[in-house]
This record gives sequence, structure tokens and C-alpha cells, in this order.
Amino acid sequence: MPAQLASFIAKFCFVGYWQKVTLVLWSVACLCFYFADTEIIALDPWHELLLIAKGFITPDFFATEYLLYALWQTVSFALLGCCLALLIGTPLSLVYHKPFVASVCAFIRSIHEIFWALLFLQIFGLSPLTGILAIGLPYGATFARVFSDNLQQAPATTMQTLPHNVDRVSRYIYGKVVHVLVPIKAYIRYRFECALRSSAVLGFVGMPTLGFYLESAFRQGHYQQGAALLMLFIALIGTIPYWGRVKLLPVYFILAIWALPSIPVVDSALIGRFLSQDILPPMLQGQQLQQALSADNFTAVSDLLYECSTWVAGLLYEQALPGVVGMLLLALTALGMSHILAVVGCALSDKRFSGKWLARGNRFLLLILRSVPEYILAFIFMLLLGPSMLPAMLALALHNGALIAYLSLRQADGVEASRHFNGRLDGYAYEVLPVIYPNAMALLFYRFEVILRETAILGMLGVATLGFYIDSNFAEIRFNGALLLMLVAALINIAVDIASRKVLQASLLASNRSGLADVVLNKKALSACQR
Repeated sequence: MPAQLASFIAKFCFVGYWQKVTLVLWSVACLCFYFADTEIIALDPWHELLLIAKGFITPDFFATEYLLYALWQTVSFALLGCCLALLIGTPLSLVYHKPFVASVCAFIRSIHEIFWALLFLQIFGLSPLTGILAIGLPYGATFARVFSDNLQQAPATTMQTLPHNVDRVSRYIYGKVVHVLVPIKAYIRYRFECALRSSAVLGFVGMPTLGFYLESAFRQGHYQQGAALLMLFIALIGTIPYWGRVKLLPVYFILAIWALPSIPVVDSALIGRFLSQDILPPMLQGQQLQQALSADNFTAVSDLLYECSTWVAGLLYEQALPGVVGMLLLALTALGMSHILAVVGCALSDKRFSGKWLARGNRFLLLILRSVPEYILAFIFMLLLGPSMLPAMLALALHNGALIAYLSLRQADGVEASRHFNGRLDGYAYEVLPVIYPNAMALLFYRFEVILRETAILGMLGVATLGFYIDSNFAEIRFNGALLLMLVAALINIAVDIASRKVLQASLLASNRSGLADVVLNKKALSACQR
């Protein structure tokens, strides 16, 4: 019986867990690509592509009068948004273990910064508060989760070795915080890079950042000017290690506050109307609900509730359902494409496989692709291919695939190849890829939540996702419908986050079972040798 069990485990483990997950991922991505709208609608994409290429070859860095101002405002919004996020996320991380706090943070971070900006635009207008809050709120919820996870991973031995008379604050700082400062600092730097991209994208909704001038340049066909703006933004991202020094942050913070545009006076009556009237369903606005309650008429109240449920059901069926279907089709297809590009990009960037010069060129290409926000890439591809899901797929796949390849490459550089490594594909797939593949897949499923959030905002470019209907409701001043659809988007993101965590937990269990099978087989082989 033990021999049969060992044989069964050996046959079952021949196909590993991640191979099965990869096969399922590719199958689902191909199926979603088949049903997605991938038609090329542009009349002459090659002519437009040549014009864009000419603009990148001959960029005009002096066409935009407010170029330096736009760059600094992009940095200012990102810096102040990250500072606000740290003020929110740091204390919340200490109580993140409470279910209510974790649920609220999950809801806040599941809504994209663009949607928060559209919401705050109705309250504060084109004020700096809109951009700072749009970045600070979701990033603060993200900081709370990441900091809490890091603190839980801190070793408990230091806490036990501290003297008994040490106060609780010092015990917590020296016992836990000191152990996780390095990963926390690294994550803050990464989030600041993400905040720069988010700050640039906020220009597409009217904020005075780089995206505002970039959209104007590309829409008007001024590709030389748009290319110059994009190059400067990529240079800004790529040179963060040089100008983003910790010692200079206080100076940048003071300059960011000093250079902020003037904050207009906010009418409290408009805020009150927005919170008490505009976000309610149409049948609950005005005096209808108060009249029904004051009359103590059960029939009138039940009629209002029926109308409200009918309105919600109609909105969910007519807008939320097709938006969610489009969002999932786009996200799953982009996830499969991101996986392929990440694996290929990581391999071509490894000098042991592709050579020194090709690896350097590919690493530079990865820097460019991961620096440009998906929204900007989709906007450019849409000019070439027309309004369909194909530009959004390419944008999401290129950006996320490059980011995963870059992070996986950092791990691959630390993998020591044996002296028998032949420098070919079979050697790379045998010695390097199995080591970095589980971490790359974990990054892929982590980015799936981000991809899903990005598919929503790409609807603002005309792609038939949930963001298209949310933007339409905002444009038609139907804030109640927009908020309901934002709630649906948040619930979808939370569900995907839970599913991704379960896949990763299952991978850990599978690896443990694989280790158990190896132990059983090794014992069997040892006993056979002894016999």
C-alpha cells in the first residue's frame, strides 16, 4: 500500500501546480480573446504610426510653454498624495487586524484614483485637494495592508529579549518596526513611482499635471510635442534614484506646498446637497421620502421602496452587467498576454541567455514600458487602432508584463547557474526559470487586481467596460448611478483579490505536498538500496 501511494503521488506530481495554473490561464485568456471586441477600426493606422514615430524621432521640447510647471505639478501631487497616504495608512496598519478596518481599507483601495478624482471633482472642483485626496485615500488603504503584513512577519524573538521595564512604544519600535524598515522603505519608494504615474493620469480629468498637456498634444496631432512630454516623464521615472533622495524630501515637500495652485473656496451648501440629495436614488430625492414617512402610509413607503429596487435592478442589468462582462473579458485576456510578455521579457533581459548587449537593450525597453501608465499607452494605441478592446489589451499587457519581467529579473540575477549551463533556451528553462517562476506567478496574480482596476478606467476612453458607464453617469450628472456602479467595481475587485490569495495559498499547499512526495519517494529508494 505505501508503494502504491508513493507511485500514485509521483504520477500526480509529474505535472506541477504552476504548470496546471498556466495551462488554465492560457485557455481562459484565449477564450476571452475570442469573445472580446478586437476589431481594428482605424482607416489608416500605418500612416498614423509613421507620424507618431516621426514625432518620437524629432521631439520638440520647447513647444509646451508650461512644460516645467507640468512636470513639477506631477511630482507635487504624487509627493503630497504619498505623504497623506502615510498619515492615513501608518496608524491604520496597527489596527488592520480588525475585520471592520480591513474591510473598509479593501473597499477604498479597490476604487481607482481616477474614480476618486471624478467623485471629488463634484465637491472641490479643479482644486489641488481633488488630486491629493484621489491619490492619498486608496494609497493610504494600500499602505495599511502592506505595513500590517510586514509587521506580522517580524520575528517575535526580539520582543522576548527586551527588558520588562521598557515602555510599550519603545518595545513595539525596537521589537517589530526595526525589523521591517528595509522592506517598508522599498515599498514606499515603489508606491511613489506609482503615484507619479497616477498623478500624470489625473491630467486627463483636468488636473494641471503632465497628462493634461499630453492628451491635448496627441488629440491635436502634435506628436513631436507629445513625444517630448512622454520622454521627459520616462526620464523622470527612470532617474528617481538620483533625485528622489530621502534627505531632499523635506525640501521637495515645502516646495510642493508652496507651488500648489490656489485652493478655491468650497461652498458647504453644495457639499451638503451632494451628500444628502445627489447621491440618493431619484425617487428618494426631494421631499418624497419625508412625505411618505410623515404620512405614516405603509403603501406610499412600499411604493417608494419598489421604485428604488426597480431602479437599482434596471441599472445593474442595463449597465453593470455588460460593464462587468467587458471588464472581465479585457482583464483575463490582458492577464494571459502579460504572463507571456513577462516570461519572454525576463528571458531576453538575462545576459546569460541573450547576451550582454541584447539584455541591456531589452532592460531599457522594460524601463520605458513600465514607466508609461496604461492609460497613456491605451490612449496612443487607440489613436492607431480605433476604439476597441485591442488597444486596451496591448496597453495593459505591455505595462504589466514589463513590470513583472523587471521584478522577476531582479530575482533571476541572484540565481547562480551551474558550470554546466549552456546559455541556450533549454539550459535557461532548466536552471533559472523554475527558480523564479513561482514568484513571477505570485506577482502576476497580484497585478491581476491592478489590471482589473485599470480596465475600469480605460472605459473613459470608450472601451466597453464598467468605467465607460461610470464616466457616462458622471458626465450626465447622475451621481447616484455612478456611485452604484463604483460599488459594483469595488466588490468585483475585492472578489478577485480574495480569489488570487486562495490561488497563492493553494500553491503553498501544493509545494508542501510535493515536498512530502519527495520525502516518501526518497525513503522508498533508500529502503530499496538497503535491501
